[in-house]
Amino acid sequence: MTVHAVRLNHAVLFVSDTERSVSFYAEAFGMTVVAREPRADAAFLRLPRSGNHHDLGLFGVGAQPPRQPGGLGLYHLAWQVDTIEELEEARRTLADLDALTGESSHGATKSVYGKDPDGNEFEVMWMLPRAQWGEHENAAPVERLDLPGEVARWSGVRTAAELVPLDAG
Repeated sequence: MTVHAVRLNHAVLFVSDTERSVSFYAEAFGMTVVAREPRADAAFLRLPRSGNHHDLGLFGVGAQPPRQPGGLGLYHLAWQVDTIEELEEARRTLADLDALTGESSHGATKSVYGKDPDGNEFEVMWMLPRAQWGEHENAAPVERLDLPGEVARWSGVRTAAELVPLDAG
């Protein structure tokens, strides 16, 4: 038997300062707090266009040594945007917040990377229309991202609502 999950629903992070992290995710992603649990110093945030109860949970644990890059544990979270223009906007936002750490093309996806105030890494990605994956159907290269070129090519194309159909059997 396997678990029949359809997609990751939310992520939960331990953070050193809950309010600082709430402010960062509100500014970077437009998230709003939908619930709090004061006994756990926790906040639950939702993305503006989300159908989830919450997309991100933050649990304050106080000052800790920073997590070492490349150490065991979660590498990064990936937040999907609907259009290539939204990826371009995300890049500007992360740069303005001094949180941008990189960018790359993975063939079927185009990505920019950032980190939050505790050094938790994340990706903001846009996925090509499924019919355009071609040779990247079963590949994930790491190549230079030509974001202006991708915007010119894919302007106005929306892909976040595409889902892989479930097998009927």
